[in-house]
Amino acid sequence: MNRTQSNIGTAVTLLTALLVGWVCSIDSLTISGIPLFGFCALIIFVIQYVIFLPSYLNQTEHFFDLTGSLTFISISILSVALSPNLSLINILLALMISIWAIRLGSFLFWRVRKDGEDKRFTIMKTKFSWFFMTWNVQGLWVLLSLGAALAAISSPKEVSFNIIHILGFLVWLTGFLIEVIADNQKTKFRSFEENKDKFITSGLWSWSRHPNYFGEILLWFGVAIVALPSLQGWLYFALISPIFVFIQLTRISGVSLLEARGRKQWKGNEEYEDYLRKTSILIPLPPKKS
Repeated sequence: MNRTQSNIGTAVTLLTALLVGWVCSIDSLTISGIPLFGFCALIIFVIQYVIFLPSYLNQTEHFFDLTGSLTFISISILSVALSPNLSLINILLALMISIWAIRLGSFLFWRVRKDGEDKRFTIMKTKFSWFFMTWNVQGLWVLLSLGAALAAISSPKEVSFNIIHILGFLVWLTGFLIEVIADNQKTKFRSFEENKDKFITSGLWSWSRHPNYFGEILLWFGVAIVALPSLQGWLYFALISPIFVFIQLTRISGVSLLEARGRKQWKGNEEYEDYLRKTSILIPLPPKKS
């Protein structure tokens, strides 16, 4: 990616973040006249910039994923701490986000440390504009993913804990467990030397080609369900959060990229072709019979 493309990408990313921050700040609680949602959106990007600079100077990507996770945790805690509505619902949302972020962040961080490098960044980290754009994209990813929870915590609407919150939590818990189990199964599979350059077809992976991404999508819908009763006015705009996660993981990255890579790597492999025919691409379903 050249400098012009990177600069355009950064501009589009920041304009999108500004739009989301502005719209969701209209009906947000204010702290000393400053919308809580907008303030937290700003801090999300400040955190990215603080870590980006030493990362670029040291030509390292080791703290990229970890920074994303720490941003989720920091903003969840900060928003609850600043909100005058210290409710059980807000605390639950912050805990759900933080537990997910701690698990995923540590998993990705140690995977990069083990592999020595993240090959996505081999060239990127040497190009200031491209690397800077990527950190901005991460900021937007945090903002859009966290949007529904942050909107609920920033809402002046007071609601009592009810069946909708329980339902949302159970959806989140189901998605979280599916993602954790799927990641652990794949990590264990790859730990055996004889499985090098092979694809996993056991466990949850026998029912879905991408169960980890299904779990990820499901848990964010769970977060949105918990957040829903607290929303009002323009804060409903933040319900784009789970939709964004779904589109991101199925159309932009995740599933689409891995499917293309797999079809290229195992092209002509009858066992892989059979796996594609039998196994659901995303939603876990019993394997089809031959």
